[in-house]
Amino acid sequence: MRRLRAFYGHLALYVAVLSMLLAINLLTRPQHLWVVWPALGWGFAIVMQALQVWGPARFLGPDWERRQVEKRLGRPL
Repeated sequence: MRRLRAFYGHLALYVAVLSMLLAINLLTRPQHLWVVWPALGWGFAIVMQALQVWGPARFLGPDWERRQVEKRLGRPL
């Protein structure tokens, strides 16, 4: 639960800070969107943290495989 709470806190901080950076960018130099670079870098870090929280196995792991087989068979295993 600590990892999940930390992830959501990190995500909220990302949205808040990037919103402020976007506003600053649009007010100072709207012709050049430099805010994209911090958004991509920090966004990658958030994706990595999400994989730590939920793990890649959750998306394509044994539970996913079982659900897919059950869906195709039309009955529980």
